[in-house]
Amino acid sequence: MNRIKVKAALSAKEPREDIQINGWVRTKRDGKGFAFVEINDGSCLSNIQAIVDEGLPGWDDMPRVGTGAAVSIDGELVESPGKGQKWEVRAKALRLIGEADQESYPLQKKRHSDEFLRSIAHLRPRTNKFGAMFRIRSEAAYAVHKFFRDRDFRYVHSPIITGSDCEGAGEMFRVTTHDPAQPGAQSYEKDFFGKEAALTVSGQLTAEIFATSLGDVYTFGPTFRAENSNTPRHAAEFWMIEPEMSFCDIHGNMDLGEQFLKYLVRHLREHCAEDMALFAQWVDKTLDATLDSIENDTFVRLPYTEAIEILLKNAKTKKGKDRFEFPVEWGIDLQTEHERFLTEQHFKKPVIVFDYPKDIKAFYMRMNDDGKTVAAMDVLVPRVGEIIGGSQREERLDVLQARIQEMGLPEEEYWWYMDLRRFGTVPHAGFGMGFERLLMMVTGVTNIRDVIPCPRTPRHLEF
Repeated sequence: MNRIKVKAALSAKEPREDIQINGWVRTKRDGKGFAFVEINDGSCLSNIQAIVDEGLPGWDDMPRVGTGAAVSIDGELVESPGKGQKWEVRAKALRLIGEADQESYPLQKKRHSDEFLRSIAHLRPRTNKFGAMFRIRSEAAYAVHKFFRDRDFRYVHSPIITGSDCEGAGEMFRVTTHDPAQPGAQSYEKDFFGKEAALTVSGQLTAEIFATSLGDVYTFGPTFRAENSNTPRHAAEFWMIEPEMSFCDIHGNMDLGEQFLKYLVRHLREHCAEDMALFAQWVDKTLDATLDSIENDTFVRLPYTEAIEILLKNAKTKKGKDRFEFPVEWGIDLQTEHERFLTEQHFKKPVIVFDYPKDIKAFYMRMNDDGKTVAAMDVLVPRVGEIIGGSQREERLDVLQARIQEMGLPEEEYWWYMDLRRFGTVPHAGFGMGFERLLMMVTGVTNIRDVIPCPRTPRHLEF
Protein backbone atom coordinates (compact mmCIF):
# COMPACT_ATOMS: atom_id res chain seq x y z
CA MET A 1 0.00 0.00 0.00
CA ASN A 2 1.08 3.58 -0.68
CA ARG A 3 0.72 5.83 2.33
CA ILE A 4 -1.03 9.11 1.59
CA LYS A 5 -1.50 11.98 4.04
CA VAL A 6 -5.01 13.15 4.85
CA LYS A 7 -4.38 16.56 3.31
CA ALA A 8 -3.36 14.99 0.01
CA ALA A 9 -6.26 12.55 0.08
CA LEU A 10 -8.83 15.30 0.63
CA SER A 11 -7.41 17.37 -2.23
CA ALA A 12 -7.20 14.45 -4.69
CA LYS A 13 -8.52 15.04 -8.19
CA GLU A 14 -9.74 11.49 -8.79
CA PRO A 15 -10.40 8.23 -6.93
CA ARG A 16 -7.40 6.11 -5.97
CA GLU A 17 -6.96 2.43 -5.29
CA ASP A 18 -4.65 0.80 -2.79
CA ILE A 19 -3.94 3.68 -0.44
CA GLN A 20 -2.95 3.70 3.20
CA ILE A 21 -4.10 6.29 5.74
CA ASN A 22 -2.26 6.49 9.08
CA GLY A 23 -3.36 8.73 11.91
CA TRP A 24 -5.20 9.19 15.18
CA VAL A 25 -8.89 8.52 15.66
CA ARG A 26 -10.99 11.59 16.37
CA THR A 27 -14.34 9.79 16.55
CA LYS A 28 -15.82 6.37 15.91
CA ARG A 29 -19.47 5.62 15.20
CA ASP A 30 -20.64 2.02 15.23
CA GLY A 31 -23.34 0.85 12.86
CA LYS A 32 -24.88 -2.53 12.19
CA GLY A 33 -22.13 -4.50 10.52
CA PHE A 34 -19.83 -1.52 9.96
CA ALA A 35 -18.20 1.47 11.64
CA PHE A 36 -17.36 5.04 10.64
CA VAL A 37 -13.88 6.13 11.79
CA GLU A 38 -12.75 9.76 11.54
CA ILE A 39 -8.97 10.00 11.23
CA ASN A 40 -6.60 12.96 11.48
CA ASP A 41 -2.86 12.76 10.89
CA GLY A 42 -1.95 16.38 11.62
CA SER A 43 -1.38 17.30 7.98
CA CYS A 44 -4.48 19.53 7.93
CA LEU A 45 -7.43 20.64 10.02
CA SER A 46 -9.95 18.32 8.38
CA ASN A 47 -10.42 14.64 9.15
CA ILE A 48 -11.05 11.90 6.63
CA GLN A 49 -13.76 9.32 7.17
CA ALA A 50 -13.11 5.62 6.73
CA ILE A 51 -15.82 3.01 6.47
CA VAL A 52 -14.78 -0.29 8.01
CA ASP A 53 -17.03 -3.25 7.29
CA GLU A 54 -17.49 -6.19 9.62
CA GLY A 55 -15.31 -9.14 8.77
CA LEU A 56 -12.41 -7.19 7.30
CA PRO A 57 -8.89 -7.92 8.56
CA GLY A 58 -8.54 -6.09 11.87
CA TRP A 59 -12.27 -5.93 12.60
CA ASP A 60 -11.76 -7.86 15.82
CA ASP A 61 -9.73 -4.90 17.14
CA MET A 62 -12.59 -2.41 16.57
CA PRO A 63 -13.83 -2.55 20.20
CA ARG A 64 -10.41 -1.19 21.22
CA VAL A 65 -10.38 1.54 18.57
CA GLY A 66 -11.42 4.75 20.30
CA THR A 67 -10.68 8.46 20.35
CA GLY A 68 -6.92 9.02 20.46
CA ALA A 69 -5.94 5.59 19.20
CA ALA A 70 -3.39 5.35 16.38
CA VAL A 71 -4.55 3.28 13.41
CA SER A 72 -3.49 2.39 9.91
CA ILE A 73 -6.15 1.71 7.29
CA ASP A 74 -5.59 0.18 3.89
CA GLY A 75 -8.28 0.77 1.30
CA GLU A 76 -9.37 2.86 -1.62
CA LEU A 77 -10.24 6.54 -1.92
CA VAL A 78 -13.81 6.86 -3.20
CA GLU A 79 -16.30 9.69 -3.60
CA SER A 80 -18.34 10.28 -0.47
CA PRO A 81 -22.13 10.42 -0.63
CA GLY A 82 -22.19 12.49 2.58
CA LYS A 83 -22.49 16.25 2.66
CA GLY A 84 -19.45 18.39 3.41
CA GLN A 85 -16.87 15.87 2.27
CA LYS A 86 -15.73 14.94 -1.22
CA TRP A 87 -13.76 11.78 -0.43
CA GLU A 88 -13.80 8.94 2.04
CA VAL A 89 -11.84 5.72 2.47
CA ARG A 90 -13.45 2.35 1.83
CA ALA A 91 -11.34 0.15 4.12
CA LYS A 92 -9.90 -3.19 3.10
CA ALA A 93 -7.95 -3.73 6.32
CA LEU A 94 -7.40 -2.01 9.66
CA ARG A 95 -4.47 -2.18 12.05
CA LEU A 96 -4.60 -0.86 15.59
CA ILE A 97 -1.12 0.58 16.12
CA GLY A 98 -1.49 2.30 19.48
CA GLU A 99 -4.46 1.97 21.81
CA ALA A 100 -5.78 4.92 23.89
CA ASP A 101 -7.60 3.95 27.07
CA GLN A 102 -10.98 5.68 26.90
CA GLU A 103 -11.27 5.96 30.67
CA SER A 104 -8.09 8.02 31.02
CA TYR A 105 -7.50 9.66 27.60
CA PRO A 106 -8.05 13.38 28.40
CA LEU A 107 -9.07 14.60 24.92
CA GLN A 108 -12.63 13.54 24.31
CA LYS A 109 -14.99 15.06 21.74
CA LYS A 110 -15.81 18.28 23.58
CA ARG A 111 -14.33 21.74 23.99
CA HIS A 112 -11.53 22.02 26.53
CA SER A 113 -10.33 25.23 28.14
CA ASP A 114 -6.94 26.65 27.20
CA GLU A 115 -5.92 26.44 30.87
CA PHE A 116 -6.64 22.70 30.93
CA LEU A 117 -4.84 22.12 27.63
CA ARG A 118 -1.72 23.88 28.94
CA SER A 119 -1.57 21.21 31.64
CA ILE A 120 -1.40 18.53 28.92
CA ALA A 121 0.85 20.34 26.45
CA HIS A 122 2.14 16.97 25.25
CA LEU A 123 -1.32 16.14 23.87
CA ARG A 124 -2.84 19.51 22.97
CA PRO A 125 -1.45 19.57 19.37
CA ARG A 126 -4.00 16.83 18.65
CA THR A 127 -6.87 19.28 19.15
CA ASN A 128 -8.23 21.29 16.22
CA LYS A 129 -7.16 24.63 17.67
CA PHE A 130 -3.61 23.72 18.59
CA GLY A 131 -3.03 21.56 15.55
CA ALA A 132 -3.98 24.60 13.48
CA MET A 133 -1.79 26.87 15.62
CA PHE A 134 1.36 24.82 15.18
CA ARG A 135 0.83 24.34 11.46
CA ILE A 136 0.55 28.15 11.20
CA ARG A 137 3.67 28.50 13.32
CA SER A 138 5.57 26.16 11.01
CA GLU A 139 4.44 28.00 7.88
CA ALA A 140 5.20 31.37 9.45
CA ALA A 141 8.78 30.28 10.16
CA TYR A 142 9.19 29.27 6.53
CA ALA A 143 7.71 32.60 5.40
CA VAL A 144 10.21 34.53 7.55
CA HIS A 145 13.13 32.82 5.85
CA LYS A 146 11.58 33.20 2.40
CA PHE A 147 10.99 36.94 2.89
CA PHE A 148 14.63 37.58 3.72
CA ARG A 149 16.07 35.14 1.21
CA ASP A 150 14.06 36.74 -1.59
CA ARG A 151 15.64 40.08 -0.60
CA ASP A 152 19.20 38.72 -0.53
CA PHE A 153 19.62 38.77 3.27
CA ARG A 154 22.04 36.30 4.84
CA TYR A 155 20.93 34.13 7.76
CA VAL A 156 23.23 34.40 10.79
CA HIS A 157 23.22 31.85 13.63
CA SER A 158 23.82 34.05 16.66
CA PRO A 159 25.15 32.48 19.88
CA ILE A 160 22.76 31.46 22.64
CA ILE A 161 25.40 31.76 25.38
CA THR A 162 26.78 35.28 25.67
CA GLY A 163 28.94 37.51 27.82
CA SER A 164 27.13 40.72 26.77
CA ASP A 165 23.77 42.06 27.89
CA CYS A 166 22.33 43.60 24.72
CA GLU A 167 19.55 45.50 26.44
CA GLY A 168 21.55 46.59 29.47
CA ALA A 169 18.67 45.42 31.67
CA GLY A 170 20.47 42.68 33.56
CA GLU A 171 17.47 40.32 33.60
CA MET A 172 19.34 37.32 32.21
CA PHE A 173 19.59 33.62 32.96
CA ARG A 174 23.08 32.82 34.23
CA VAL A 175 25.01 29.94 32.71
CA THR A 176 27.42 28.08 34.97
CA THR A 177 29.01 24.68 35.58
CA HIS A 178 29.23 25.32 39.31
CA ASP A 179 27.35 22.94 41.55
CA PRO A 180 24.70 25.00 43.39
CA ALA A 181 24.83 22.49 46.27
CA GLN A 182 28.54 23.15 46.77
CA PRO A 183 29.03 25.31 49.89
CA GLY A 184 30.95 28.55 49.75
CA ALA A 185 31.37 31.24 47.11
CA GLN A 186 32.19 30.20 43.58
CA SER A 187 34.34 32.54 41.51
CA TYR A 188 33.72 33.12 37.82
CA GLU A 189 37.43 32.57 37.19
CA LYS A 190 36.95 28.89 38.01
CA ASP A 191 33.82 28.55 35.90
CA PHE A 192 33.72 27.06 32.38
CA PHE A 193 34.20 30.35 30.49
CA GLY A 194 36.29 32.03 33.14
CA LYS A 195 33.81 34.91 33.29
CA GLU A 196 30.14 35.58 33.86
CA ALA A 197 27.96 34.02 31.15
CA ALA A 198 24.25 34.10 30.39
CA LEU A 199 21.59 33.05 27.89
CA THR A 200 21.14 35.71 25.23
CA VAL A 201 18.35 38.27 25.27
CA SER A 202 18.92 39.18 21.62
CA GLY A 203 20.92 38.27 18.54
CA GLN A 204 21.25 41.92 17.55
CA LEU A 205 24.88 42.55 18.49
CA THR A 206 26.01 39.51 16.51
CA ALA A 207 23.84 40.64 13.60
CA GLU A 208 25.63 44.00 13.65
CA ILE A 209 28.97 42.19 13.26
CA PHE A 210 27.78 40.48 10.12
CA ALA A 211 25.84 43.45 8.76
CA THR A 212 29.14 45.35 8.68
CA SER A 213 30.63 42.52 6.63
CA LEU A 214 27.86 40.90 4.59
CA GLY A 215 25.51 43.87 4.22
CA ASP A 216 21.95 42.72 4.95
CA VAL A 217 21.56 39.89 7.47
CA TYR A 218 19.03 38.50 9.93
CA THR A 219 18.93 36.20 12.94
CA PHE A 220 16.00 33.99 13.91
CA GLY A 221 16.34 31.98 17.07
CA PRO A 222 15.48 31.53 20.76
CA THR A 223 16.06 34.33 23.26
CA PHE A 224 15.61 34.42 27.01
CA ARG A 225 14.47 36.90 29.67
CA ALA A 226 14.61 36.16 33.39
CA GLU A 227 11.68 38.44 34.19
CA ASN A 228 9.42 37.15 36.94
CA SER A 229 6.39 38.10 34.89
CA ASN A 230 3.16 36.13 34.70
CA THR A 231 1.36 38.23 32.10
CA PRO A 232 -0.26 36.75 28.97
CA ARG A 233 2.36 38.55 26.84
CA HIS A 234 5.60 37.38 28.47
CA ALA A 235 7.56 34.14 28.46
CA ALA A 236 11.04 33.29 29.70
CA GLU A 237 11.95 31.65 26.38
CA PHE A 238 10.72 32.94 23.05
CA TRP A 239 11.89 33.34 19.46
CA MET A 240 13.08 36.56 17.89
CA ILE A 241 13.52 37.68 14.29
CA GLU A 242 16.16 40.40 13.96
CA PRO A 243 17.23 41.85 10.60
CA GLU A 244 20.18 44.23 10.44
CA MET A 245 21.07 46.36 7.41
CA SER A 246 24.20 48.34 6.62
CA PHE A 247 23.91 51.68 4.81
CA CYS A 248 20.38 52.03 6.17
CA ASP A 249 18.69 54.70 8.29
CA ILE A 250 15.54 54.81 10.43
CA HIS A 251 13.31 55.43 7.42
CA GLY A 252 14.59 52.36 5.56
CA ASN A 253 14.11 50.43 8.79
CA MET A 254 10.46 51.49 9.02
CA ASP A 255 9.92 50.59 5.37
CA LEU A 256 11.26 47.08 5.91
CA GLY A 257 9.17 46.54 9.05
CA GLU A 258 5.99 47.47 7.21
CA GLN A 259 6.85 45.32 4.19
CA PHE A 260 7.70 42.38 6.46
CA LEU A 261 4.39 42.40 8.31
CA LYS A 262 2.35 42.77 5.15
CA TYR A 263 4.23 39.89 3.52
CA LEU A 264 3.76 37.53 6.46
CA VAL A 265 0.04 38.24 6.76
CA ARG A 266 -0.46 37.77 3.02
CA HIS A 267 1.55 34.55 2.95
CA LEU A 268 -0.27 32.97 5.90
CA ARG A 269 -3.71 33.90 4.60
CA GLU A 270 -2.83 32.27 1.30
CA HIS A 271 -1.12 29.12 2.59
CA CYS A 272 -2.99 28.49 5.87
CA ALA A 273 -6.50 29.54 4.88
CA GLU A 274 -8.32 26.63 6.52
CA ASP A 275 -6.40 26.93 9.80
CA MET A 276 -6.69 30.72 9.87
CA ALA A 277 -10.45 30.45 9.34
CA LEU A 278 -10.75 28.45 12.55
CA PHE A 279 -9.34 31.33 14.57
CA ALA A 280 -11.48 33.91 12.76
CA GLN A 281 -14.59 31.88 13.58
CA TRP A 282 -13.91 30.66 17.11
CA VAL A 283 -11.25 32.91 18.69
CA ASP A 284 -11.56 36.49 17.39
CA LYS A 285 -14.45 37.67 15.22
CA THR A 286 -12.51 40.86 14.37
CA LEU A 287 -9.45 38.96 13.14
CA ASP A 288 -10.15 39.28 9.42
CA ALA A 289 -10.71 43.04 9.71
CA THR A 290 -7.46 43.44 11.64
CA LEU A 291 -5.49 41.45 9.09
CA ASP A 292 -7.16 43.34 6.22
CA SER A 293 -5.89 46.58 7.74
CA ILE A 294 -2.35 45.28 8.20
CA GLU A 295 -2.21 43.86 4.70
CA ASN A 296 -3.84 46.74 2.80
CA ASP A 297 -3.51 50.02 4.74
CA THR A 298 -0.45 52.27 4.60
CA PHE A 299 1.03 52.43 8.09
CA VAL A 300 0.91 55.82 9.79
CA ARG A 301 4.35 57.34 10.56
CA LEU A 302 4.02 59.22 13.85
CA PRO A 303 6.78 61.00 15.84
CA TYR A 304 6.68 60.10 19.54
CA THR A 305 6.06 63.71 20.55
CA GLU A 306 2.96 63.88 18.34
CA ALA A 307 1.77 60.55 19.75
CA ILE A 308 1.97 61.98 23.27
CA GLU A 309 0.04 65.07 22.17
CA ILE A 310 -2.74 62.88 20.74
CA LEU A 311 -2.91 60.79 23.89
CA LEU A 312 -3.01 63.89 26.12
CA LYS A 313 -5.89 65.34 24.10
CA ASN A 314 -7.80 62.09 24.55
CA ALA A 315 -6.84 61.31 28.14
CA LYS A 316 -10.44 61.92 29.22
CA THR A 317 -13.53 60.22 27.85
CA LYS A 318 -16.58 62.21 26.78
CA LYS A 319 -17.98 61.62 30.26
CA GLY A 320 -14.89 63.12 31.84
CA LYS A 321 -13.42 59.88 33.16
CA ASP A 322 -9.77 58.92 32.82
CA ARG A 323 -9.38 56.93 29.62
CA PHE A 324 -6.00 55.43 30.53
CA GLU A 325 -4.88 53.53 33.58
CA PHE A 326 -1.29 54.74 33.07
CA PRO A 327 -0.86 58.55 33.03
CA VAL A 328 0.47 60.16 29.86
CA GLU A 329 3.37 62.59 29.76
CA TRP A 330 6.36 63.19 27.54
CA GLY A 331 9.13 60.78 28.50
CA ILE A 332 7.02 57.73 29.34
CA ASP A 333 7.32 54.43 27.55
CA LEU A 334 4.00 53.84 25.83
CA GLN A 335 1.85 51.18 27.46
CA THR A 336 -0.25 48.64 25.56
CA GLU A 337 -3.42 50.64 26.29
CA HIS A 338 -1.84 53.73 24.66
CA GLU A 339 -0.69 51.74 21.65
CA ARG A 340 -4.10 50.15 21.17
CA PHE A 341 -5.85 53.50 21.42
CA LEU A 342 -3.68 54.91 18.65
CA THR A 343 -4.20 51.92 16.36
CA GLU A 344 -7.78 50.91 17.14
CA GLN A 345 -9.57 54.14 17.93
CA HIS A 346 -7.63 57.16 16.71
CA PHE A 347 -6.09 56.06 13.40
CA LYS A 348 -7.88 52.72 12.98
CA LYS A 349 -4.84 51.25 11.24
CA PRO A 350 -1.24 50.24 12.05
CA VAL A 351 1.04 53.00 13.34
CA ILE A 352 4.84 53.37 13.45
CA VAL A 353 5.95 55.61 16.32
CA PHE A 354 9.51 56.93 16.03
CA ASP A 355 12.03 59.29 17.67
CA TYR A 356 11.62 58.19 21.29
CA PRO A 357 13.19 59.88 24.33
CA LYS A 358 16.75 58.63 24.79
CA ASP A 359 16.27 57.96 28.51
CA ILE A 360 13.86 55.08 27.90
CA LYS A 361 15.85 53.42 25.13
CA ALA A 362 18.97 51.26 24.86
CA PHE A 363 22.55 52.56 24.58
CA TYR A 364 23.04 51.53 20.95
CA MET A 365 20.27 53.67 19.44
CA ARG A 366 21.41 56.63 17.36
CA MET A 367 21.18 60.02 19.06
CA ASN A 368 19.15 62.60 17.18
CA ASP A 369 20.36 66.15 16.70
CA ASP A 370 18.03 67.46 19.43
CA GLY A 371 20.03 65.59 22.08
CA LYS A 372 16.80 64.37 23.69
CA THR A 373 15.57 61.65 21.36
CA VAL A 374 16.99 58.67 19.53
CA ALA A 375 16.14 57.23 16.11
CA ALA A 376 14.06 54.39 17.54
CA MET A 377 10.84 53.06 16.11
CA ASP A 378 8.01 50.75 17.22
CA VAL A 379 5.44 49.23 14.87
CA LEU A 380 2.03 49.10 16.54
CA VAL A 381 -0.88 47.03 15.26
CA PRO A 382 -4.54 46.84 16.35
CA ARG A 383 -5.39 44.53 19.23
CA VAL A 384 -1.76 43.58 19.90
CA GLY A 385 0.04 46.89 20.32
CA GLU A 386 3.80 46.78 19.74
CA ILE A 387 4.81 44.02 17.33
CA ILE A 388 8.21 45.34 16.17
CA GLY A 389 10.83 47.43 17.95
CA GLY A 390 13.98 48.74 16.34
CA SER A 391 16.27 51.65 15.64
CA GLN A 392 19.03 53.13 13.61
CA ARG A 393 22.19 52.17 15.46
CA GLU A 394 24.74 54.65 16.79
CA GLU A 395 27.63 54.46 14.33
CA ARG A 396 29.66 57.36 15.84
CA LEU A 397 32.31 56.04 18.23
CA ASP A 398 32.45 59.06 20.51
CA VAL A 399 28.67 59.24 20.92
CA LEU A 400 28.44 55.49 21.55
CA GLN A 401 31.14 55.63 24.21
CA ALA A 402 29.39 58.53 25.91
CA ARG A 403 26.09 56.61 25.98
CA ILE A 404 27.72 53.47 27.44
CA GLN A 405 29.34 55.56 30.16
CA GLU A 406 26.13 57.50 30.80
CA MET A 407 24.21 54.26 31.36
CA GLY A 408 26.90 52.81 33.65
CA LEU A 409 27.63 49.80 31.44
CA PRO A 410 31.04 48.04 31.58
CA GLU A 411 32.81 49.58 28.60
CA GLU A 412 35.42 46.80 28.47
CA GLU A 413 32.75 44.22 27.56
CA TYR A 414 31.86 46.15 24.41
CA TRP A 415 35.40 46.62 23.05
CA TRP A 416 34.64 44.59 19.94
CA TYR A 417 31.33 46.42 19.45
CA MET A 418 33.19 49.73 19.44
CA ASP A 419 35.77 48.29 17.04
CA LEU A 420 32.98 48.12 14.47
CA ARG A 421 32.88 51.92 14.77
CA ARG A 422 36.67 52.28 14.64
CA PHE A 423 37.18 50.28 11.48
CA GLY A 424 34.94 51.25 8.56
CA THR A 425 31.87 52.41 10.44
CA VAL A 426 28.66 52.84 8.44
CA PRO A 427 25.09 53.90 9.18
CA HIS A 428 23.06 50.78 9.91
CA ALA A 429 19.67 49.89 11.32
CA GLY A 430 17.59 46.93 12.35
CA PHE A 431 14.67 45.73 14.41
CA GLY A 432 13.41 42.82 16.45
CA MET A 433 10.07 41.08 16.23
CA GLY A 434 8.93 38.48 18.71
CA PHE A 435 7.81 35.46 16.70
CA GLU A 436 5.15 34.62 19.28
CA ARG A 437 3.76 38.17 19.10
CA LEU A 438 3.35 37.66 15.36
CA LEU A 439 1.45 34.43 15.94
CA MET A 440 -0.82 36.13 18.47
CA MET A 441 -1.49 38.86 15.93
CA VAL A 442 -2.43 36.52 13.06
CA THR A 443 -4.58 34.16 15.14
CA GLY A 444 -6.24 36.41 17.70
CA VAL A 445 -4.91 34.26 20.55
CA THR A 446 -4.32 36.46 23.60
CA ASN A 447 -1.92 34.34 25.67
CA ILE A 448 1.66 33.70 24.59
CA ARG A 449 1.52 30.30 26.29
CA ASP A 450 -0.86 29.14 23.56
CA VAL A 451 1.34 29.95 20.56
CA ILE A 452 4.54 28.17 21.65
CA PRO A 453 4.88 24.38 21.93
CA CYS A 454 6.17 24.08 25.50
CA PRO A 455 5.91 27.47 27.26
CA ARG A 456 8.60 28.48 29.74
CA THR A 457 7.22 30.80 32.42
CA PRO A 458 7.98 31.30 36.12
CA ARG A 459 7.61 28.03 38.03
CA HIS A 460 6.78 26.15 34.83
CA LEU A 461 9.35 23.80 33.29
CA GLU A 462 7.29 20.75 32.35
CA PHE A 463 7.29 19.04 28.96
